[in-house]
Amino acid sequence: MQRVWLISTFLIAVGLLSVGVWSYGFRQALSPLSDKAEADLELAADRLSTQMQVYQELAVLMASHPAVRTLVTPSDRAIAQAVLLDVADKTAAVNIVYLDRLGRVLAAAHPVPELTMADHPAFRRAMQGAMGSAHGVESTSADRTYSYAAPAFGPTGIVEGALMVIADVQDVEQTWRGSTEAIFFIDGEGVVFISNRSDLLFWRRTEGQPGLVPPEGQAVDFSSNLIGRHELWTLNWGRYLPRHALHLTLDLPVIDMTAEVLVDVAPARRLANLQAAAVAAICLAFGALLYMATERRRALAEANAVLESRVTRRTHALTAANTALRREVHEREEAEVALKHAQEELIQAGKLSALGQMSAGISHELNQPLMAIRQFAENGTAFLTRGDESKAAENLTRISDLAARMARIIKNLRAFARNENEPMGRVDLVQVIETALELTEARLNSENVRMEWQAPDVPIYAWGGEVRLVQVFVNLINNAADAMSEQNQRMIKIAINSGQTLTVTVSDTGPGIENSEKLFEPFYTTKAVGSSEGMGLGLSISYGLVQSFGGNIRGTNAPTGAVFTVELEHFSEVGAA
Repeated sequence: MQRVWLISTFLIAVGLLSVGVWSYGFRQALSPLSDKAEADLELAADRLSTQMQVYQELAVLMASHPAVRTLVTPSDRAIAQAVLLDVADKTAAVNIVYLDRLGRVLAAAHPVPELTMADHPAFRRAMQGAMGSAHGVESTSADRTYSYAAPAFGPTGIVEGALMVIADVQDVEQTWRGSTEAIFFIDGEGVVFISNRSDLLFWRRTEGQPGLVPPEGQAVDFSSNLIGRHELWTLNWGRYLPRHALHLTLDLPVIDMTAEVLVDVAPARRLANLQAAAVAAICLAFGALLYMATERRRALAEANAVLESRVTRRTHALTAANTALRREVHEREEAEVALKHAQEELIQAGKLSALGQMSAGISHELNQPLMAIRQFAENGTAFLTRGDESKAAENLTRISDLAARMARIIKNLRAFARNENEPMGRVDLVQVIETALELTEARLNSENVRMEWQAPDVPIYAWGGEVRLVQVFVNLINNAADAMSEQNQRMIKIAINSGQTLTVTVSDTGPGIENSEKLFEPFYTTKAVGSSEGMGLGLSISYGLVQSFGGNIRGTNAPTGAVFTVELEHFSEVGAA
């Protein structure tokens, strides 16, 4: 219960602090926003006053123009109308009109529908000898206009008439319509006469109310409040006006209007929200850390008592488990050594199995040279008895060649049958294949298997072990010969591709691969049960040997039989790595 009370109190304190920070940050952000809005409002008001002053000065200048002072004959009026039209076109005035004392139109840049303008407020003021001004909406075009009337004095100083310049307010608005702030000008009657937001035109301010109402007079959402020296409006007057705005005013007695601006306070609110959120996040994070630290200390104190009671029991259990683990590690190490020894024996068994399959052919290969040596020796003795030394020397040479052939066969057999772990290094792949062909030549000849092999002109070096690679290709050649035992056409083709990946393909004309997924599994064979030709270990051993060299071996079916591809690494690539 106490914990809940503390957390609630802390959260309330953080909330109050966040509100205070938000209020302070919002007030601080309003000051630069108000300064910018005030500058923008003064700039817009100055632009409007300056542009309207141009038309005011134009009225004063044209009131004393010689072309409009004497309008007696029709030709005089035509000249005056041409002058007024030229000036209106060059100054973008809607119309320039010269009136007599009674308000009758004597000359105009453009036709005037009224014959007299005696009731115009600007004209009445001009007749009093002062500059007159007025604004309103044209009855014919519904355009908003601003009029200036300057008195025309005679030689005796009496007002003889007035020259009125009528300006289009919409042309004046174009210079600052793109302003992002909503700016509007309210005349003395409280009507919005000029604005860069067309939605606000002709809205009216009722007496004693700060807000505006549409011309139709229906109620709109509006509220106003003061924050320090700043007046804030909350309104819903359309999507082009801000929902929450800072309101500023500026009196313009020169044109008898009040300039006002509405500036969106969303940036100030966002800044205040960010500051309040940052303070709240820091406080909450600090509180959470403090709470977690307190809870952790309490939990640690409770857990410490429990742990101390468990340590003794766990110590005995861990001691027993450690002893069992050491015993298991020792057993696994012994099993790993036994597995490695079994793998080596399996490889050796594969060699001996291959030698057993080749024994008949090897015996024939050794028996033939022995018989030939005996025959050549007897012939050589006979030739020596006869004194034919050249024939005897020829027989001795043949005996030497046959002995060398037998030595090479025995050397290959001894190397193939060795049970040793040779270090991996650079291996001449061409010589490996040549050795495998010598070892299997007798069997292939006895079974009428044709070998297609073209040795490259240069050595090709691979990474591996020479004896084990010889065993791989002996296994592949014997496997191909076994597969073609029932075929009429028997041919094995060996090819080397020394591209980016070093590959050797061994293809045959047998029936193909029956089940490629189980091809390299131990003891998998397609031979008859009880067959003496093998136990299905040759391909499995070959697969393991090639894998130990960092290579790969795969078997696929071809249109004429099976194709085994052995992928090896170039010796240069391995050395560079």
